[in-house]
Amino acid sequence: MPAEYLNSRASIDAFIDRFDVFLFDCDGVLWSGEHVFPRVAEAIDLLRSRGKQLVFVTNNSTKSRSDYKKKFDKVGIRAEEEEVFGSSYSAAVYIARIMKLSAPKNKVFVLGETGIEQELASEGVPYIGGTDVAFRRDITDADYRGIADGSLLDPDVAVVLAGLDFHPSYLKWALGQAYVRAGADFLATNIDTTLPSAGTLFPGAGATFAPLVAAVGHEPLSLGKPSQAMMDAIEGRFQFDRKRACMVGDRLNTDIQFGIKGGLGGTLAVLTGVSKKEDFLAADASVVPSAYIDQLGDLVGREDA
Repeated sequence: MPAEYLNSRASIDAFIDRFDVFLFDCDGVLWSGEHVFPRVAEAIDLLRSRGKQLVFVTNNSTKSRSDYKKKFDKVGIRAEEEEVFGSSYSAAVYIARIMKLSAPKNKVFVLGETGIEQELASEGVPYIGGTDVAFRRDITDADYRGIADGSLLDPDVAVVLAGLDFHPSYLKWALGQAYVRAGADFLATNIDTTLPSAGTLFPGAGATFAPLVAAVGHEPLSLGKPSQAMMDAIEGRFQFDRKRACMVGDRLNTDIQFGIKGGLGGTLAVLTGVSKKEDFLAADASVVPSAYIDQLGDLVGREDA
């Protein structure tokens, strides 16, 4: 079925009425960097006024749920910390509650930022790497020798967890490769290759750890969209009927695919982020949303209507 263009009050209301729960991507849907798209706060309030349950599902691993709550407050969008489900939290829950590693062999080597660290800590998972300045440097001859003979490796590391890393380095990739070769599980908060920000695209998580993927020879298990491990965790946390839920996103291969593979009742694409309507209106499109709007604020009413 082709995607329905919601371009009237009647079509928008009919679409909203089909669902009890709306799952929202954040970057590219609510905002781009620090720029909030027009009438987003009003659109969120509209859905709340109609009794809809809202969940903010983000692949951005650099922020914790607490960090996102602060951003929502700053930009004037009403949201609770408990409504945020990020890829860092998803990974932490998976490691702590699904893998259930036994101490002391339960440590995580992190390639990423503080959002990952905060969520691992919230689940009681020990970690090294991450924002530790000791790993933000050039590799040395002593490092080569220490990695080769194992003396530089922490024997308690059981997982390598990669996310968006603003300080990637050869040293981190070499250590990550060594841990995986030694038997550590290779996980990722998400595999997005691009990150929408400031009205354009920047390298995403998948781009920053791509050398590690090439070095170990296989992809990590992703705990972000479109991974169904994340969908299962969200459903378990919020307890909803998937057929009465809708995924709202800007990216076909993560957001929309996430909703389709998860068996949700519908998917809604917005055109303020990565994917364009030509991508899903083409006859040979492989991922097609149920419906689309130009921007989230159009749920309130199109400005040109």
